[in-house]
Amino acid sequence: MAKKRPQTKAKRPQIADGEIPVVGAREPCPCGSGRRYKACHGRAAAQAVTELVQRPFEGLPGECDWVALRELVPAATAELTLKGGFPEGVPSVTLATVLPMAWPALRRDDGSVLLGLQNDTASGDISRDLADTLQQALAAQPGTPVQGRRAPADGPRLQDLLDPEGTFEPVVHSGFEFWVPDAENATAEVTASLERANAAAIPTVKLTGVDSAYWCETPEKNHLRWVMPHPEEQLLDALARLHAAGTSGLGEGTRLVGSFRAHGLTVPVWDLPSGVGAEDVEKPAAEFAERLAAALATDAPLTPDERRARGGLTNRQVTLS
Repeated sequence: MAKKRPQTKAKRPQIADGEIPVVGAREPCPCGSGRRYKACHGRAAAQAVTELVQRPFEGLPGECDWVALRELVPAATAELTLKGGFPEGVPSVTLATVLPMAWPALRRDDGSVLLGLQNDTASGDISRDLADTLQQALAAQPGTPVQGRRAPADGPRLQDLLDPEGTFEPVVHSGFEFWVPDAENATAEVTASLERANAAAIPTVKLTGVDSAYWCETPEKNHLRWVMPHPEEQLLDALARLHAAGTSGLGEGTRLVGSFRAHGLTVPVWDLPSGVGAEDVEKPAAEFAERLAAALATDAPLTPDERRARGGLTNRQVTLS
């Protein structure tokens, strides 16, 4: 019997990693390895999607306010400055807490860009997802929204696109009229949409005397939520010292009730009587900031009372992200 001739396979064209498209998990990987996509290049893609960046806004001007606008503030905008300036035909780029129809971004008729912050993101790095959406919006035709998608794992982050020397100054709005250039002459459908959104927005005010503190009004009581940049353990120790000393409040009838943990930062929360407005806590908040600075500078071990206070604060901590 004649020997069988050895079988040879033609070499498949090699594809660089950056050129491999996304296919179904059970389909052959486009790289030519012969394995399924999920067992080959899909592994790296899945890891990039699920890997969580704890502080996605770290390094951006106004990191604390980015966190506040992402998690706490219903209606706000902030002007963004790009490295190297705006592309031709783009007069401005504005960050918005939320956009109509939950669009990730919108290129307006005049070429300006609105970038939504409170949308769901496809990966564990909000900064990379927002940067990808921003790039899409800059290239979109005027008058069109941008649809969400999975950002490339090696794509730029906001820190790569925004000017690190630029300012970040949020403007809190009472409603969402910033969605349309001329709200007074909007169509009936747009007007109805604005009315529904405005009715759901909790009244919120940004304090002027301290950084990243936001007063809000609810039917039962008001609150102050203050995003702070200090390391969590150091901040909790300092808050515990003040709480044990009876100096953690913001005036009569106010109470430090706990904190949120959001995007790597800690957000202490105070309950305020319903009659206490934003202007009423400006001075107490500034005085508290001075007490907190002194407590943060203390490195003495916590006393038993301070440890108990710290345990209470930790037990009432809620993670938002």
